[in-house]
Amino acid sequence: MNEFFTTPLGRFRLVAITEGISYLFLVFIAMPLKYFAGFPEAVKYSGWLHGLLFILFMIALLEVTLKRKWTLLKATRGFIASLIPFGAFVFDRELKKEAQTT
Repeated sequence: MNEFFTTPLGRFRLVAITEGISYLFLVFIAMPLKYFAGFPEAVKYSGWLHGLLFILFMIALLEVTLKRKWTLLKATRGFIASLIPFGAFVFDRELKKEAQTT
């Protein structure tokens, strides 16, 4: 668990998973609450949190790309994974293997 805080790859994985969870919450819980239950505050607050986490995600992606010398293709795959529901979790499987080899 300590590698989540001490390495760029660990920090990126932590932020990516957190951002992925917030995205799923926004899409599958907050949006239905807004449109089917008339509760727009769900999207307002979870959207704000997700936006903040996405900014942190982009900062962490830049850091890990520079420090681990990722290719542009790998960094782009990480970015695209953040746009697809469950994408962060699929990409994290690859990153978990990378973390174990170092």
